[in-house]
Amino acid sequence: MEAENNSQCQDENAALVEKDSGEEAPERRDAVVKANEPKLTLYHWTQSFNSQKVRLAIAEKGLHCEEYDVSLPLSEHNEPWFMRLNPTGEVPVLVHGDSVICDPTQIMDHLEHNFTEEGTPRLIPEEGSTYYHRVQHYRELLDSLQMDAYTHGCILHPEITVDSHIPAYAATSIRTQILNTESELKKLAEENPELKEAYIAKQRRLKSKLFDHDNMKYLKKLLDELENVMDQVETELQRREEETPENSQQSWLCGQFFSMADVSLAVTLHRLKFLGLSRRYWGNGSRANLEAYYERVLERPAFRRVLGHVNNILISAVLPVAFRVARKNAPVIAGTTLLIGLLGGATYLAFLYMRRRLSLVRPDSRN
Repeated sequence: MEAENNSQCQDENAALVEKDSGEEAPERRDAVVKANEPKLTLYHWTQSFNSQKVRLAIAEKGLHCEEYDVSLPLSEHNEPWFMRLNPTGEVPVLVHGDSVICDPTQIMDHLEHNFTEEGTPRLIPEEGSTYYHRVQHYRELLDSLQMDAYTHGCILHPEITVDSHIPAYAATSIRTQILNTESELKKLAEENPELKEAYIAKQRRLKSKLFDHDNMKYLKKLLDELENVMDQVETELQRREEETPENSQQSWLCGQFFSMADVSLAVTLHRLKFLGLSRRYWGNGSRANLEAYYERVLERPAFRRVLGHVNNILISAVLPVAFRVARKNAPVIAGTTLLIGLLGGATYLAFLYMRRRLSLVRPDSRN
């Protein structure tokens, strides 16, 4: 199914390259048109969990990559130019040469298989080795977690969280945004007949997600399943602790090396911390190895570059969106500013005129 979606991505990208639609975001279209060059271009959103995993993998491998923020709050992932790039309308999307890859797992595999030069860190061991199977096992285990359900569930039901980094107004905002998105997708389907099926399919997925993620019984089931996964990770980290000789470098999840499984675990823990679930799964002494692991992850240079500021909701989401809105509506804002300036100037001149008239009238009144 994933391979079929990836093939669909490539077909839709070819259509985008051939068609000059004259829509917004020309810088993004230029990046896609030049995609036959051997460079990396990533379309992502800072707060997207899957985007964070891909960006951390890129940073850990030390790869040069052009990044384009596709703002979910501004619904840029629903715009026709992006739907042609990825018919599911989801981030991240990687463009590398003629390849357009829409699935995060496939993106990271592509990076690992295509960037093997000396000096470039390997995040997946040689296939067939014990370490390879270990990395793949924990990577698949962690990637099976439904992080979008945890994210939406904690926003819609903040009572299950402790010390969440999400502002209290988010629950109302996300419900409003989802409802607005449904009507927006309907409108976009009418305006773009060639993308109608993609928009309708996305609308159905959105309604289904909202129904599931707002279901408290379903959410509690997922949280219990997460307990089991965290227990397995804690046990594996304890094995690494027992294997590590004294006075040697501490191990990571699968061995002495930082692997693709660590990318998944690091971003998962960071998201749980952001959602206010860390005290439930570690931080209270129940999983000491997991707590120590997360503290070490926070000190990794690549992690700090990619995710060090993400939990600051104001800096990572609100301010960039406000700036982009201002930039997108620059003519309107400039016109409004000019009008306010003219009105202010006219008012001030009228004030000066009236004050002068009054100063001339007062001496006459004394006489």
